[in-house]
Amino acid sequence: MDEHRFAPRWLMIVADFVVVLVFVAIGRRVHDHGVRLSGLISTTWPFAIGLAAGWGIVITRRRDGGSLGAGVTVAVATTVTGMIVRVLAGQGTAVAFIVVTLGFLGATMLGWRLLGGARRRAH
Repeated sequence: MDEHRFAPRWLMIVADFVVVLVFVAIGRRVHDHGVRLSGLISTTWPFAIGLAAGWGIVITRRRDGGSLGAGVTVAVATTVTGMIVRVLAGQGTAVAFIVVTLGFLGATMLGWRLLGGARRRAH
């Protein structure tokens, strides 16, 4: 493992994907859409494409995926690409939804990176 990383890259990607899944599950539950597998998949896939795009940028630029800069890149790419794919797929993208998406993904994706960085500095 690279000495600047606090976790293997694959684990950081999984952490971001879990953030997306939690966001989708909360949103579907709050809006009474249910949390069935088919519904989770239909709501998640645009954001999964966005997450892959964000991590593609981070990896291509050879950045530490655990850095705050990488977190911003991944959160913004996940939101923007996810919304574009949702439009192309005929799904909704109200302004409030975009703001909530960016706020949640930004806070949680940066949050775990802040905690991981603090843990790394403590050791």
